[in-house]
Amino acid sequence: MLQEAIDRLFTRLEKSREPFPDIPAEMPPRDFIPFVVCYVRPFWKLLLASSLIAAVVALLEVSLFAVLGNIVDWLARANPETFWENHGTFLVGMGVLVLVILPILKFFYEAVIHQGLMGNMAMRTRWQAHRYVLRQSLGFFQDDFAGRIATKVMQTSLSVRQFVLTLAEVLLYVTVYFAGALIAFGATDLRLVIPMLLWLTGYLAAMRYFVPRLKQISVMQSDARSIMTGRIVDSYTNIQTVKMFAHADREDSYARDSMAGFLDTVNKQMRLVTYMTITLNMLNALLLSSATALGIWLWSTGAVTAGALALTVGLILRLQGMSHWIMWEVAGLFEHIGVIQDGIGTLAREQSIVNVASAKPLVVSDGRIDLQNVRFHYGKEGGVIDDLSLTINPGEKVGLVGRSGAGKSTLVNLLLRFYDVEKGKIIIDGQNIAEVRQETLRAQIGMVTQDTSLLHRSVIDNIVYGRPEATAEEAIVAAKRAHADDFIKGLEDPKGRRGYEAHVGERGVKLSGGQRQRVAIARVLLKNAPILILDEATSALDSEVEAAIQESLVELMAGKTVIAIAHRLSTIAAMDRLVIMDQGAIVEEGTHDELITRGGLYAELWARQSGGFLAREAAE
Repeated sequence: MLQEAIDRLFTRLEKSREPFPDIPAEMPPRDFIPFVVCYVRPFWKLLLASSLIAAVVALLEVSLFAVLGNIVDWLARANPETFWENHGTFLVGMGVLVLVILPILKFFYEAVIHQGLMGNMAMRTRWQAHRYVLRQSLGFFQDDFAGRIATKVMQTSLSVRQFVLTLAEVLLYVTVYFAGALIAFGATDLRLVIPMLLWLTGYLAAMRYFVPRLKQISVMQSDARSIMTGRIVDSYTNIQTVKMFAHADREDSYARDSMAGFLDTVNKQMRLVTYMTITLNMLNALLLSSATALGIWLWSTGAVTAGALALTVGLILRLQGMSHWIMWEVAGLFEHIGVIQDGIGTLAREQSIVNVASAKPLVVSDGRIDLQNVRFHYGKEGGVIDDLSLTINPGEKVGLVGRSGAGKSTLVNLLLRFYDVEKGKIIIDGQNIAEVRQETLRAQIGMVTQDTSLLHRSVIDNIVYGRPEATAEEAIVAAKRAHADDFIKGLEDPKGRRGYEAHVGERGVKLSGGQRQRVAIARVLLKNAPILILDEATSALDSEVEAAIQESLVELMAGKTVIAIAHRLSTIAAMDRLVIMDQGAIVEEGTHDELITRGGLYAELWARQSGGFLAREAAE
C-alpha cells in the first residue's frame, strides 16, 4: 500500500507539467531574467512548494541545535532519577521531529525536486529551444557548427534549471539558516553574535571578490566548450574527407587548439578555486577559534551556560561545512548565469525567414512560376543575382545552365524560400511565396540534389520523409521505380536490422553516392509534388543505372513544372527550354538546337563537353 501511494505521488509529480507542449515555437526574450522566466513559468507552483519546504527544514534544523544546548544544561543540573519524568515528553517530541517529521518533509522536498522539476524542467526548456532553433533559416546553420548549436541547446536548458533550483534551494535555505543561527546566538548572549557577524562580513567580501571572476571565466569556458565540441563534431561528420586526404594529424591540431583554449579557462578557474578554498578555510578557522574562546570566557564568568557553549560550537561546525557548499553553489550559480547569457546569443536570435501574420497555404493549381525583377546578394552590395526576371509556364521543363557560381543554385534556394529576395517577387500561380506559409510552399516542391543527405534512420523512414502518411507498400513501390529495391533488400546494419529497416548512418554514409541518390529519387517519387527541382539528380549514378531510371524520371516529370540543373548538358538537352545564366543574369534562352545555332555561351559549353577536349588533344 505504501509503495503504491509513493508511486502514485511520483507519477503525479512527473506528469504535473507537460514536457513536450504543443505550443508555438516562439523566440525567447533576449534579457536574462525574462529569458529564464519564460522557461520556468510553468513550474512556479512546484518551485514555491520546494522553497517553502526547504525554509521549514532549515528552521527545524537550527532549532535542533538550541535543543542540544538545553539538553546539555539539563544533564548538568538534572537528577537522573527524575530526568525522564521532567523532560521525557519533550524528548519524545524531539524524537518524533527527528525520526518522523523531518524525514517526511525531506522526502516531499526530494520528490518535488527530482520527480517534479529535475527532469521535466530541463526537458521542456530543451524541447522549446530545439523547436525554435530548428525553424531558423538555412543561413543560421551554415554560419555555425552544428555541434556548437546543439551544445548551446543542451547546456542552456540544464543551466536554466540549475540556476532556478539553486536560487530556490540555496539562497532561501541559507538565508533562513543564517538568520536562525544569529537569533539562537543572540538569545543566549548578544556577544556571541560578534564572531558570527565578523565571519559573515569576511565571507561576503570573499564571495564578492571570487564569484564575479568565476562568472567571467565561466562565460569564456562555456564558449570554449562549445567551440571544442563543434570542432570535434565537425571532424567526425566529415570523417570521409579526413580519411581521404589523410589529415588525421591536421585534425588533431585543429581539435588540440580548441582543447587548449578550453583547458586554459579550466586552469584559470581552478586557480581561483584554490585561492577561494584557502580563504574560506582561514575564515572558518578564525570563526571557530574566536567563537569558542569567547564562549569559554563567557561561561567562565557565568554569563552563559555549558549548553549555550555546546549550541555555539555545534552551529559553527555545521556552518563551516555549509560554507564550502554555499560558496560552490554560488559559484555554480554564476557559472550557470554565464552559460545562459552565452546561450541567449544563439537561442534568442530572430528568425530571418518567417511567415507573415496573414500567411495562407500555397495552392498550386497549374504550376506557373514568375520571377519578377529578383535581386539577391546574400546581404552584400552585389555579385549574385540582380534584376532577374523569368517565367516558367505550367508543365514546362526548364533546364538551368551556366558555369559554377552563375547563380543557378541561389535561384533554386530563393524559390524554396531558404532565403528571402532582397528585391522583386517570386510568384507561384499568382501567389507571392513571401506571403504563404513556408511549409506549404516546400510541400508543393520535390527536389533531388547532387549532395544527397539522408537521415540516420531506417531506409523506409527516409523514403516516406517526403510523404509521412504514405504506407510501407507505397514506399516500396517508389523504391522499385527508382531502381533501389534490389540493393535495399541486401542491407544490414550493425544492430542486425535488415532491408528497409536498416539504418543508413549519419548523412547516409553507409550507402554509396549512387545508392543515396536512388533513395532520394524514391523519396521524391513518393512525394509526387507538382513542382520538381532536379539539381544534378543523376550525377552520382553510373551510366547503366542512370539509363535505367531515366524512364522513371520522365514519368515523374509528366504533368509537372520542372527546373533541372545539370553540368552534364546531355542530361537536360531535351528540355522544353534551356535558360543560360552567367554572373547572376540570364544571357540566353531557347531550345538546345536554337542555342547551338546561335553560337553563344551554351554552344561553347556544349562544344567542350561533346568533343572539345578530344579535339584539343588531337590538335596538340
